[in-house]
Amino acid sequence: MLDNKQCEAFFAVAEDGSFEQAGAKLCITSSAVTLRVQALEKELGKLLLIRGRPCVLTQAGQQLFEYLQHIKRLEQNLLHGLTGGGDANFFKTVIGSNEDSLATWLLPALQEVLLKQKIVIELRTDDQSHTYSLLEKGTVSACISIEDQPMRGCHAEYLGVMRYRMVATASFRKKWFAHGIDRENLRHTPAIIFNHKDRLHFDILEKHFGLMKGSYPCHLIPSSESFVTAIKLGLGYGMVPELQLVTEKNEDALVELLPEAKMEVPLYWHHWNQQSKPLQLLTQHIVSQAKAILI
Repeated sequence: MLDNKQCEAFFAVAEDGSFEQAGAKLCITSSAVTLRVQALEKELGKLLLIRGRPCVLTQAGQQLFEYLQHIKRLEQNLLHGLTGGGDANFFKTVIGSNEDSLATWLLPALQEVLLKQKIVIELRTDDQSHTYSLLEKGTVSACISIEDQPMRGCHAEYLGVMRYRMVATASFRKKWFAHGIDRENLRHTPAIIFNHKDRLHFDILEKHFGLMKGSYPCHLIPSSESFVTAIKLGLGYGMVPELQLVTEKNEDALVELLPEAKMEVPLYWHHWNQQSKPLQLLTQHIVSQAKAILI
């Protein structure tokens, strides 16, 4: 029989990647968390965590984490079903999303179902090529991803396409690309890139100009709103979702630099096959809304 407190401590470390953060979440010391996890490992005869910053799950740890995550979902679904989703009861779920979806279409798409079905969400954000791993680890119940193939026990539904365009202010284009865009001036022109995981900009310049990552200056701005703000301030040029572009009639309006450099990114909604009624309704709603909003 698994010890509840030991499993709770392990689950917190697996979620947060740190004994210190797990201790803060459970309102106990990190030493107490360590002792509980060690006792659980001794009981199972398996190493569950590779200690580090962050901690990493072993294969046995991943199996246990998925099991505990499944038990938590079953418990939540049972309680929600027994209470009937009464006036005081909200259904909570954790969703993985890329920053660009969150900054543009996701919340408007979810508004109606969250209010009507009394669902509260916790959003975990990462690059669209990495949100899949959040579901794989069991830290989210569903996610938006560029992966089209579902993992075992999950289902993937097509949402639509987000189109990105290479833009800058008119004054920036006049200063840096007065005679057009070529390989040489790109090597000396500052770009705006979301973070090191963001492959859009890197792939475009490699494809069209043979420029590899690290061969040109760039700002790293890991916030969708601040990313666009940096471009509007003339700090650089970058790949921005069409949904995020705003037409402004002034000298610093964003203009497209290279029409052939547009990129279309297909998005998919991944979720576990076994879903509670609220999650089924959320899935139906987000799929229908996304298809109306996205390309």
